[in-house]
Amino acid sequence: MFGSILRAIAVSLLGLSAIAQAADSRLNNAFRKQTDGGWIFVHLEGSPSAIGYQNGYLLENEIEDAKRAMELSVTHDTKHPWSDLRTVSETIIWPKVPQEYKAEIEGIAEGLKARGSKLDVFDLVTMNGYMEFSYYYEELKRRAGKPGSVASSIGEHCSAFVATGSYTKDGRIVIGHNNWSDYLSGSRWEVIYDIIPSSGHHFVMDGMPGLIHSADDFGINDAGMMITETTIGSFHGFDEKGVPEFARARKAMQYSESIDDFARIMEDGNNGGYANAWLVGDRKKNEIARLELGLKYVTLERTKDGYFVGSNFPINPKLIAEETDFPIKDPNTPNEVRHRRWDALMAEYKGRIDVEAGKKFETDHYDMITKEIDPNERTLCGHVDRSSRGMKPWQGPYGPAGAVEAKVADAAMAEKLSFVAGMGHPCGVEFHAKEFLAAHPEYKWQAPELRDLKANPWITVSAAPVTERAAAGQ
Repeated sequence: MFGSILRAIAVSLLGLSAIAQAADSRLNNAFRKQTDGGWIFVHLEGSPSAIGYQNGYLLENEIEDAKRAMELSVTHDTKHPWSDLRTVSETIIWPKVPQEYKAEIEGIAEGLKARGSKLDVFDLVTMNGYMEFSYYYEELKRRAGKPGSVASSIGEHCSAFVATGSYTKDGRIVIGHNNWSDYLSGSRWEVIYDIIPSSGHHFVMDGMPGLIHSADDFGINDAGMMITETTIGSFHGFDEKGVPEFARARKAMQYSESIDDFARIMEDGNNGGYANAWLVGDRKKNEIARLELGLKYVTLERTKDGYFVGSNFPINPKLIAEETDFPIKDPNTPNEVRHRRWDALMAEYKGRIDVEAGKKFETDHYDMITKEIDPNERTLCGHVDRSSRGMKPWQGPYGPAGAVEAKVADAAMAEKLSFVAGMGHPCGVEFHAKEFLAAHPEYKWQAPELRDLKANPWITVSAAPVTERAAAGQ
């Protein structure tokens, strides 16, 4: 009897603790909800520490899951244990993170702790910077005179475009992006973040649980900026004294009000980690740009009538020669084949590009080499998990990787902080982990965390209305 009473008291105390946590003022107006298309919509607002706390508290289960998948992926790719990555995070990355974002990451850790998680600040820094570790270790190898390996990475692929003027149906900006990744981490790109920070601009972006940035970098802010990117193929270079890419990318999303603002923020303290060609639109000026951000060479192009596309091909000849191992003399590399497909689509759809066309582009399976519909590493919607004809050995391993989600927006949607998003494989081609692992036992090391990718429908996501935010704060 006495034991039963003690257990009842313990349960009651746990309930009171949960109520106290839920009443934490840092959770005011924050909420999460599941969408029909597989996305988790999360609204965060307030000070940096409050936004972080909300992120950690609302997404604790997903953050724990994402950490397990990311650890499995990044430790396999870098050949370094998580403890090594944490050390790099603590000694090299963390000191360069601006104070605002330190407070936000510390807030995530506090929110996680309130839910019983044991993940700490440096686990979170490592998660936020996970795309930069390969650049860091690559640079160390090169300095030691050892051969590099970035060229073989299958994680640097994405397909993106931005167009305006005579190329679009209404003469205004249309932007789109699909995110290629290994399926281990990429299947966790499942969050739509709607963030109202106490300073800077209200913005919406896709992202992964527990991160302070989009990571595949698709977002829109209320100052009129429309932002995305694709990684520079086979890039090498890293400056330990620089500011981590994830902090600069988040700052640019939150604070930029023009293309010049965006370029300045991204260049300030550039460390070379996760080097990208950024595709940017300023809907207020109806101007678009491409910022190819190398470590030594930076190229900014802009226009009010034209397009820029990305499929991981470098542009600046000096950057290609000095900062990449890109096989520029081979016109049939997957990245260049996709580049040709982009140019063909832009010409075919000139004057007709809108959101519906963008959805077709980002799920396109036409192979410019075979002239067939054949989802593979050379198509804009990539499927490295499927066999590709004519692939050369250097083009990377056959494996569970490819496009894991896609987003498109036009200027009218951007005014409302809205875009269309397809989670998983909006192209309709599904990936089934159990079947893949049965056919390819060499990937059994991924079995604990490898997920199916379903063919989810496109949905429209938008910033939460004032009434919904207010209801969450009651």
